[in-house]
Amino acid sequence: MPLESDAALREILGLETIAVVGCSRTPGKAAHDVPAYLRDHGYDVIPVNPFADEIFGRKAPDTLADVEDEIDIVCLFRPSEEVAGIVETALERTDADVIWTQQGIRDDEAAARAERAGRQVVQDRCMKVEHRRLHAGSSRV
Repeated sequence: MPLESDAALREILGLETIAVVGCSRTPGKAAHDVPAYLRDHGYDVIPVNPFADEIFGRKAPDTLADVEDEIDIVCLFRPSEEVAGIVETALERTDADVIWTQQGIRDDEAAARAERAGRQVVQDRCMKVEHRRLHAGSSRV
């Protein structure tokens, strides 16, 4: 069952490296502004986007499978119908302990598959909103 308790969300928000699948280079879009906020609050954000060479001055791998760095969280800004495939890629990695789908994005079957594989899942929640709510006035923790 996806995580919802404040304690679990605080623990996840204490992690450091986030691969943002569907990160946008367009200011004003949530898929740009949320990762920018997270960067501004001390997170190591890896933008994943096949249509951008770089975002935030950082090389943007085409897919999650192309991310060479170790990651803690896979944050998805992709339509719900794409979640299952991205989760499969995340499960092939030995890192990526958390799968987080942004507000309005969910796939209960993929979430259950990730949980059975030992991953933590947060669905249909905005990382920026949760960070602000749980860590108002602080940096990351």
